[in-house]
Amino acid sequence: MTPKPTPPGDALQPLTADEEAVVRALPALLYALPRAIDAEMTRVQGLSNTEYLSLMHLSEAPGRRLRMHELARAVEMSLSGTTRIVGRLESDGFIERVQCERDGRGWHASLTDAGLTRLEEAWPTNLAATRRYFLDHLKELDLKKLAAALRNVAT
Repeated sequence: MTPKPTPPGDALQPLTADEEAVVRALPALLYALPRAIDAEMTRVQGLSNTEYLSLMHLSEAPGRRLRMHELARAVEMSLSGTTRIVGRLESDGFIERVQCERDGRGWHASLTDAGLTRLEEAWPTNLAATRRYFLDHLKELDLKKLAAALRNVAT
């Protein structure tokens, strides 16, 4: 994200109390929410949230497969971190690595039928944790506007 420079004649305005509260709460959210969901997923499912997200993204991909760098981008991890996750899921039979047909140097992570079944088993836990630790706290907000604002910040 490239910040827009403040035009020279504009005076900087201090944050309001509400703006300050949001700015200070955001880092705590970005740290605590993934940890809470991950802890729940690991405790109940024996599957980390990153492993769950890897299975989820593969289930949504054409042919249930993604190139390794595409999966890494989808789960917001480094390629080496994704390779380790895929290795664990592969050893459980949930993912298999398949050499790219077009490019013999590249590899796809491909979701197996067992991986899809595992994803379906884990989904209720992920949904419940997402609601409990996040969405239930936003009931009074306009979620369409919030989603649009978050997308704008991200881009």
